[in-house]
Amino acid sequence: MNVTPLLTNPSAIQVRGACPHDCPDTCALLTTVQDGVAIKVQGNPDHAHTNGVLCTKVSRYTERSYHAERILQPLKRVGAKGAGQFEPVSWDAALSDIAARLQAIAARDPQAILPYSYAGTMGLVQGESMAARFFNKLGASLLERTICAAAGGEGLVHTLGGKLGMRVEFFAQAKLILIWGSNSIASNLHFWRYANEAKRLGAKLICIDPRKTETADKCHKHIALLPGTDGALALGLMHELIQHDWLDHDYLERYTLGWDKLRERALQWPPERVAAVCGITPEQVQNLARDYGACVSQSATDAAGVTPPSAAIRMNYGLQRVHGGGNAVRLIASLPALIGAWRQRSGGVLLSSSGTFPVQKAALQRPDLLAGRTPRTLNMATIGNDLLRPASPEFGPAVAALLVYNSNPVAIAPESTKVVQGFAREDLFTVVLEHFQTDTADYADYILPATTQLEHWDVHSSYGHTDVLLNRPAIAPLGQAKPNTQIFRELAKRMGFEEACFQDDDEALCRQAFGDKVDFDVLLNQGFASLLTPEAPFAQGNFPTPSGKCEFFSERLARQGQDGLPDHLPNHEAVNTSATYPLAMISPPARNFLNSSFVNVKSLRDIEGEPLLEMHPQDAALRGITNGDTVRVFNDRGIHCCHARVTERARVGVVNGLGIWWRKLGLDGTNVNQLTSQKLTDMGRGPTFYDCLVEVQLTSAKE
Repeated sequence: MNVTPLLTNPSAIQVRGACPHDCPDTCALLTTVQDGVAIKVQGNPDHAHTNGVLCTKVSRYTERSYHAERILQPLKRVGAKGAGQFEPVSWDAALSDIAARLQAIAARDPQAILPYSYAGTMGLVQGESMAARFFNKLGASLLERTICAAAGGEGLVHTLGGKLGMRVEFFAQAKLILIWGSNSIASNLHFWRYANEAKRLGAKLICIDPRKTETADKCHKHIALLPGTDGALALGLMHELIQHDWLDHDYLERYTLGWDKLRERALQWPPERVAAVCGITPEQVQNLARDYGACVSQSATDAAGVTPPSAAIRMNYGLQRVHGGGNAVRLIASLPALIGAWRQRSGGVLLSSSGTFPVQKAALQRPDLLAGRTPRTLNMATIGNDLLRPASPEFGPAVAALLVYNSNPVAIAPESTKVVQGFAREDLFTVVLEHFQTDTADYADYILPATTQLEHWDVHSSYGHTDVLLNRPAIAPLGQAKPNTQIFRELAKRMGFEEACFQDDDEALCRQAFGDKVDFDVLLNQGFASLLTPEAPFAQGNFPTPSGKCEFFSERLARQGQDGLPDHLPNHEAVNTSATYPLAMISPPARNFLNSSFVNVKSLRDIEGEPLLEMHPQDAALRGITNGDTVRVFNDRGIHCCHARVTERARVGVVNGLGIWWRKLGLDGTNVNQLTSQKLTDMGRGPTFYDCLVEVQLTSAKE
């Protein structure tokens, strides 16, 4: 059925959809519509993972779609770049001018045109389908989309063979759960439901995170290590597992590669060394290893037919946003093989399940339209530097045109002083597809109104479970808004692109996303379809690596000139390496925002209050700072002013800049990315947001 009538209100219907936002949960939605107006968004109770429950943010989605400041007509800049001054213009005039200017630039060198997008929607259709076709046909520069998960994803690929792991629902049956680098209550709510179920059945929950999060409050233990030291802790656990022979020797022998080498490296990391690097105690290392080693499994069941206790690790992406992030993920992902945790469906590790989905990427994005060309690739994390680079033989042409969709780089990209300088270039032609006048939209030459999730078709995979979800439009597009796909179709027509693929409508694109790998009729009828995946995928090895084993040693990395064996790599900016900037800063997301999305939803912003820097009482006292004071947070890259929250949620030596606020809402027109670095991770070329040293000074005491 397309829609479901409500028995309690015959004039209202419910439309099945999917949450589009960058969260592992990928919830199934039901939108109640009356007289063409969406009046309520709720979780679909028929979808097991969603279970009828939504986070606070998405439960208020109608407030976002019908926001008074929603952009509902094309706008053309009339003031200075960054001033946010625009006038209405017709779609025809806007698209004709944009096409003409892109054609002129492309005639010189299409690589001077750059798309910039990420996960403002996680949809496969409104993300990179028609847009990718457009830029491939054009021959524009390619974008290396690394702003979130690149290092961790590479770490998984070189250890487990892909972005794969245990199924999230089986965490409910584990006896030990390590929640590593994740504030699950805020950013992975439906996983927390499974973890809480395990807790009620007697499981021990341990949170490993520099910040004392809301999740840490609910766990039995919290280990507040220094940012960027997760790999050292994993090596310390391995050391203790070896020393006490808490190992599944049979699993190691049959299903792993490079154990002798990894064993030798781990033995160099006794608890005392780990404690010194991580800023914790040796006893914390020993006790964590004892808890984990208690779940060692020599077989699926013992001689009496009793299943041994299982240990499960839920990683999230915060821990890989440092120099050694990829190696840290490799080390943590190696731990389950040491104790044979993979033998049980309730044992193993999960960072991402996205590699499970048979997305037909080539069908959606049509790389064949490049016609043999190999445009340069620019990294979205270094956009600040790249927009300021002049033309050169090494770099190629200067970036002359930028098309931004599903992203807000002026707010979310690192070292934002340079990002702003780049976007402020008068010779840079910038087009932004948006719902609101974000920090980035302020610098646009044209703002084109895009539809929200309630107004278009899309299809979604997930990185937290293994269900495909379909999103149906619940209401007609508001004002003059158009789906991303339609905007790129119309641009393609004006650019003279004649290939039939530019005529595919959105429902056709949804069908192409998985081809015959997923039954589209099931998606149409119930809104979601579950992939058939094994309950214990690596119980007998069968890792999708070149060797078919869990690869402690990666020949692929060795051939690339890297260390084939994972190791702890210190931060680019490690604590105790700078007398000028003695505090590490991490910038975890504020609970009621999702990156820079939802910041302008008043009810959610009222809950968050204002941009804050959490400081431990000891660090605050040393600087004469009390709760509520205005502080200046700074390093060589910039200055950010905000209010201090003195709290033990911050550990000694680390401050937490909760983000990501729009810059224009900050005390001084900045946010925490004024301070973060464009340096990249050890693998995957990802950003290093949490690899950042700062100092904090009192600016003014609270009134």
